[in-house]
Amino acid sequence: MADLIEARALAGLPHGFSDQDGLTAANRPLPGPLVTVRQVHSPDVATITGPWDDGAAPPAADALVTEVPGLLLGIVTADCAPVLLADREAGVVGAAHAGWRGAAGGVIGNTVAAMIALGARAERIAAAIGPCIAQASYEVGADMHDAFPSGAERFFAPGSAGHWQFDLAGFVAWRLAESGVGIVEVAERDTYAEEGTFRSYRRATHRGEPTGGRQISVIGIA
Repeated sequence: MADLIEARALAGLPHGFSDQDGLTAANRPLPGPLVTVRQVHSPDVATITGPWDDGAAPPAADALVTEVPGLLLGIVTADCAPVLLADREAGVVGAAHAGWRGAAGGVIGNTVAAMIALGARAERIAAAIGPCIAQASYEVGADMHDAFPSGAERFFAPGSAGHWQFDLAGFVAWRLAESGVGIVEVAERDTYAEEGTFRSYRRATHRGEPTGGRQISVIGIA
């Protein structure tokens, strides 16, 4: 079992991005409850005050924020960008699942806004973008290209006829900067290319393999 991948920007906070082996007692950065949501590629954010009641279904959302110590926020990905955020001074943390739909739809700005509502300040927030599919591995068609807002063209490099190579991590970093986030760190790890280390939905699809495997990314307040 590998240790969680940590970000320099979040040093000293309980956090990490897993490899394909996931989260276990051996690499868990906090012993408290792990809180997740039902991810649906939306721009929606859940503000967490405690673990869900026993038997209760988690709400549909693609980001979580909290100011409650002892909770571990978690999101799962397998090519989408996991984003962990923290304002140490305010004691507020967040975790976001940024697939292209959520990223284009505003999940990053909404996560920052939800943290601000709990007392964070954007310029004090440090954010880390974890392992995700890299531009060289991410060919997309016109339907996706045309779904992005004005200003995003710089993140699409020419590909094969009628296609582009999309820089998901770069777009997410831009969204964080546009939201006023003070520090942004990018892991620069390619889930598609790093076979044997990360699960990749796209790689599995291309090979006709099962697509259920995921990484988990977590953050909390000690």
